[in-house]
Amino acid sequence: MSRVQAASGCGAAQVMRTMVAAASLASVLLAGSASAQPAPVGAAPAAAAYADYPVRPVKIVVTFTTGGAADIGARVLAERLGEQWKQQVLVENRPGGGGNIGIEAVQKSPADGYTLLMISNAHAVNVGLFEHLPFDLVRDFVGITYVVSSPMVIVTNPKVPARTLPELLALFRASPGRYSYASCGNGTSLHLAMEMLKAQTGTFVVHVPYRGCSPATLDTVAGQIDVAMLTLAPALPHIRSGRLAAVAMVNATRTPAAPEIPTVRESGGPALADYAVEAWYGLAAPNGTPPEIIRKVGNDARAILNRPEVRRRLADAGVDAVTSTGEQLTESLRADIVRFKQVIDRAHIRSD
Repeated sequence: MSRVQAASGCGAAQVMRTMVAAASLASVLLAGSASAQPAPVGAAPAAAAYADYPVRPVKIVVTFTTGGAADIGARVLAERLGEQWKQQVLVENRPGGGGNIGIEAVQKSPADGYTLLMISNAHAVNVGLFEHLPFDLVRDFVGITYVVSSPMVIVTNPKVPARTLPELLALFRASPGRYSYASCGNGTSLHLAMEMLKAQTGTFVVHVPYRGCSPATLDTVAGQIDVAMLTLAPALPHIRSGRLAAVAMVNATRTPAAPEIPTVRESGGPALADYAVEAWYGLAAPNGTPPEIIRKVGNDARAILNRPEVRRRLADAGVDAVTSTGEQLTESLRADIVRFKQVIDRAHIRSD
């Protein structure tokens, strides 16, 4: 190669190095200039828009009457959330129509986090009971967290000669149709829990539905009814006083509110080894509620429900504090809709 060619080659190389260096410098300067530009309007993190939530009172709609598990859980939680948020958190009881009236009202509310629903797997029963509902529990609502579980208990009047589940099932088998059991209402999760027990044990006992757990409890105490499937809260004082005999808890595990009462799984033998019915209640919001609000409500509610003093207060009232993610609540709701519909169809249960 000649010196001219070599020189030309060296010059070309030098030019190339200069161009690369210039391009690199330009890219750095452009990047710096871009980063120095003000952010476009609306580009701030979405969470900032909800940092001050709530700025006005929040309402929790309970589709059950006062004094029940849903009402107790909602009021204890509302009180503590109000203290933490420095805003009123109100509980509005809207019973009727198996809870459908209150559910529809929340579904039609703005999806802004200021109207929440105390949702329950008792509502899952309605999907199997009613042909046409104006809402879809899974599609129209976003789960936030469990709040409480209401332990369910099988009790007898003391005159019934059975103190354990095997003894009670033996009575049912020996005299099919002789004994009657009360539930807190036709098509309730308590009604379905006993129908599931009957199906799994091949027993028959006459169902007497009541409009609420309080009258069902009182008639069982009075001896008008032999057996009852009740929520623990109204039954516990009568169990403690000896006016009712607790046979078994329906939940999967024993309850802290009455740890001495065994579960159906424990005492029912192989046929009932997988038996459990939970009555749970949790917070949900209309679909479309900003995820930042869902996250804030869920995080704050879970922290409150995990406080020892809150758990004790709820246990003293006969309910268990429970928490979950919103996704877990929605999955439980979906599973209970399927399970309860199977029971409703098999037992030919119809709405009142």
